[in-house]
Amino acid sequence: KECLYAYYIHCMAHQLQLALVAASREVQEVHNFFQNANFIINVISASPKRNDELLANQAAEITREIELGELDTGRGANQIGSLQRLGDTRWSSHNKSIRSLKKMFAATISVLRNIANDRSISRYSRGDAGGALKIIVTFDFVFILVMMEKIMKITDVLCQTLQKKDIDIINAIDCVSNTKQLLRDLRNDGWEPLLTEVKKFVRRMRLTFQI
Repeated sequence: KECLYAYYIHCMAHQLQLALVAASREVQEVHNFFQNANFIINVISASPKRNDELLANQAAEITREIELGELDTGRGANQIGSLQRLGDTRWSSHNKSIRSLKKMFAATISVLRNIANDRSISRYSRGDAGGALKIIVTFDFVFILVMMEKIMKITDVLCQTLQKKDIDIINAIDCVSNTKQLLRDLRNDGWEPLLTEVKKFVRRMRLTFQI
């Protein structure tokens, strides 16, 4: 109405993002995971001081893992970043958030422990940090974190492809079909590789669980 020369193009990729978010909420464990992940990120991101501590811990963790030979080195590898917030309407936010949390997992735990034990801050902040810490070190949280990273990595390719200006209907349909097949393969044949990856991650983070 304001500009008669403007073109409106409905974004089907955006609609897909909302559909994926809505579908994930139908699974209680996944819904709880995203709620908990958001809570953890909010606790860490509550102040610049906590963010600075997170970055310092991440740098120390990267140095330690490189010395132990657990990380590869090279141009652009192991860059220090920050935790990404979730957003239902922001492109790739779930994928980026999960990847950042997985990458900064050990650093996040360290910061949460420091906040929970810091008597100079309010008991409410300590309580939030303690609650977030109890959540992040559970097997269920770690398992779904790794699983959702795999799923979001697959669906994010489709989301990004559908946003390309030069995409046509034939390629779009092919991309949707390929994505469905990859998700089907993950569901049918991905259990053992997923469990192996979870165990490897747990060992690297030096976590112990009572299952």
